[in-house]
Amino acid sequence: MNRSKPKAPAPDEPLPVEIVDAHTHLDACGAKDAADVTAMLDRAAAVGVGRVVTVANDLTAARWAAEAATWDERVFAAVAVHPTRTAVFSEQDRAVVAELAGRDRVVAVGETGLDFYWDYSPPAAQEEAFRWHIDLAKRVGKPLMIHDRDAHEDIWRVLEAEGPPETVVFHCFSGDLEFARRCVDRGYVLSLAGTVTFRNARALREAAVHIPTYQLLVETDAPFLTPHPFRGRPGEPYCAAYTLRDLAQLRGADVAELGAAVAANAQRVFRLPAVTARELRGREG
Repeated sequence: MNRSKPKAPAPDEPLPVEIVDAHTHLDACGAKDAADVTAMLDRAAAVGVGRVVTVANDLTAARWAAEAATWDERVFAAVAVHPTRTAVFSEQDRAVVAELAGRDRVVAVGETGLDFYWDYSPPAAQEEAFRWHIDLAKRVGKPLMIHDRDAHEDIWRVLEAEGPPETVVFHCFSGDLEFARRCVDRGYVLSLAGTVTFRNARALREAAVHIPTYQLLVETDAPFLTPHPFRGRPGEPYCAAYTLRDLAQLRGADVAELGAAVAANAQRVFRLPAVTARELRGREG
């Protein structure tokens, strides 16, 4: 029996403001070269997703992300070794990540953290790598982008023990209201992916209402976690428009106002140039 591959959702209507996809994986979305990246960013720009942070999971992806960030002015990168890939994390591997993290268009160290859902890397190895990435973020003076899956308390324990860097971003935040409040009190930034639109994610949706706007980002984690009503389909950065609209409705906020706020947050958190992607295209024209 032949089963057709799920199709990507159609792009949403253009947003009234330009936003930033704070966490995506352009390589996993299918981009291989500069032309692919430009085409993907053009599709995103058409609905108001003007810039993206493409994130690495392993050394190959880290090298690719750092290079991709030089192909298009709308792309920035984050580099690290994902916790599920840390069973072997050698000194040579660490030297590669450290060198890439120091590059100008690499704006964060991540994604790093703990993942107790998948049984790919021993917890002790994950924690050791997490501690190393925390130290790296401090050394290079860039935000720490955290992957936290079924590991809230252990993530918290390690951050408290090591001392967090100046800026901490919880990618694809998955906690409840109580954990969100703890993170907010510490000054951490919470980035919401398509999961916040899932109608059965009641605890997360409750938390999302109460996150202060100043500490909020929006992301896709594309091609994963495509928002409602397209859950299960492959996503791209343009899908951030769906998530923003759903989040605005959930919070009782104006889409343009919320979009402007999360865009400003991304610019501040990742120290992006003040010029927007739209303005860059205008200059080129």
